[in-house]
Amino acid sequence: MGLLDGKIALITGGSSGIGKSIALTYAEAGANVVVASRKQENLDKVAAEIKSLGRESLAISTDVKIPEQVDNMVKQTVDHFGQLDIMINNAGRGIPTEPLDISFKEWNHVLALNLTGVFLGSIAAGKVMLEQKQGKIINIASTAGVVGSPGMMHYSVAKAGVIMLSKNLAASWAEHNINVNCIAPGFTKTERVIKWGILPPDKNEDGTPLPRLLKPPIPQNIADLALFLASSAADQITGEVLIIRSHFSWDR
Repeated sequence: MGLLDGKIALITGGSSGIGKSIALTYAEAGANVVVASRKQENLDKVAAEIKSLGRESLAISTDVKIPEQVDNMVKQTVDHFGQLDIMINNAGRGIPTEPLDISFKEWNHVLALNLTGVFLGSIAAGKVMLEQKQGKIINIASTAGVVGSPGMMHYSVAKAGVIMLSKNLAASWAEHNINVNCIAPGFTKTERVIKWGILPPDKNEDGTPLPRLLKPPIPQNIADLALFLASSAADQITGEVLIIRSHFSWDR
């Protein structure tokens, strides 16, 4: 495809699900891709897949809640490749908990993982991009941050923060040729969600396929949008929140 030929992309939460799908899609489009998450062995597998596509890759174990590790992740990327063109802040996770059962410790953990990690990644990448006078930052939020999500108040608050963080950075850095956008997926059919066993079957009881609107998005749907936003086709788009909605009641 060549949409990202010569570009260097860094993706947090890149070892599985949406992050892995974006990483492989970017590699297929010509980018060299750095993947980061906490478990090195899982990252190494994705990096090997990227290399099998003929691209360079680094796998950097990183806890996005820790500033020094995030800074090191970006430094290793720039030291190896000499630039950073695309930053995907994807790492995050929801923890279903009723509001009255959310402890102070859990509240802080969920906000640190889903919001502070995006802030740290955006700032670390932004410093490099300001010097380059170009770059694209794409933050993965959620429909939970747009309309809320029953039983996941702290996650919803964090994702709403990601949206406003993205809008503020977009306004602050527009004059420096840095685009900052946000993708807000609905409930997505990742490996982890499949294991939860709460998705509808792919077919009705009579064997006919379910209507398209009853199906949740898959990671590739988010990756396709992330590819567009990272490409030159989206050079005039910044500060936007693009929703990929599944059609379950909790996404509305």
